[in-house]
Amino acid sequence: MHSTPGAVEVAARGRTARVLTRRIDGTESRRVPDDLIVEEPMSIRLDGNLVATTMRTPGDDFDLAVGFCVTEGVLGGSAVRGVRYCAEGPATESAFNDVSVDTGGLAPTPTPRLGPASSSCGLCGSMAIDELCDRLDPLEAEPFDLEVLTGLTDLIDGGQPLFGATGAVHAAVAFDRSGMPVVSREDIGRHNAVDKVVGHLHLNGLLPATDLGLWVSGRASFELAQKAWVAGFAALVAVSAPSALAVETARTAGFQLAGFARGRRLNLYTGD
Repeated sequence: MHSTPGAVEVAARGRTARVLTRRIDGTESRRVPDDLIVEEPMSIRLDGNLVATTMRTPGDDFDLAVGFCVTEGVLGGSAVRGVRYCAEGPATESAFNDVSVDTGGLAPTPTPRLGPASSSCGLCGSMAIDELCDRLDPLEAEPFDLEVLTGLTDLIDGGQPLFGATGAVHAAVAFDRSGMPVVSREDIGRHNAVDKVVGHLHLNGLLPATDLGLWVSGRASFELAQKAWVAGFAALVAVSAPSALAVETARTAGFQLAGFARGRRLNLYTGD
C-alpha cells in the first residue's frame, strides 16, 4: 500500500493514533512514525436530554460528563445516580461518543448549547461574574502556604504521559495541602481536563474542594476560574498568564489565583 506523509499507519489506539510523517531537518529528510493525540466529539446528556457536544480526547468520559454538568450548574442540586454510554444500540455503534448523566429525572431539563464546544476556546456564552454571584456564595477557604504553591512543579512534573507522547494536550491536577497530586487528567481541551478532574472528585464525594487546589498546564481564563469557583477549590495555579476577568472572578469568589508557575517562581494575583 502506498503511504503519503501524514497518512494514518495504525488505527487510533484509544487516546493516540500513529501516523507516518516526513521529518525534514535542513537538507536531511526521512520518514518516521509519530504519535498524535486523538480528538473526537462527545455528546453530553442529562437524563437523556442533550446538554452539549464537546471535542475531547477519549478517556475518563464519565468524569468529563459529570464534571461538565457540575461546573455548568445544570444539575440543579440533584444527585448523580449513574453515568452511562447511551445509544439506541450498543455503545460501540456510537463509538463511545455519547454519554448520559442520570439523576432519575430530578435535574431541570437542560437547554442544549448550539454548536460544538471548541477544545481551544471553550464554550461560548459563559456566564458573567454577576450571574455567577446570583447562584454561588463566596468561598470560605484557607489560603495555601506559598511554599506549597511554589513547589508544585517538582511534585507534578512527570504526571503528563499523553503530553510526553504527543505534545498536544493540556493537564489539570487537583492537589492537597501538602502539594501532592490527588487526581490528574489530560485532554486536548483545557476545559475538558478540568471537568474530568471535577467529575472524578464529585463522583467520589470530594466536592466542594475547599482543602484542594487546582493546577492547570495552560493559561487561566475566565471559564477555568468559573469552574474552580463552582468546584470550591481554594487555589487555582496556572503555568501561563491569567486573564483580567479571571483575576476579578477569583477576587470575587475568594480563592487564590497564581500564574506563570514555573520552577520555584509564580505571580500571585489574589489571596496574598
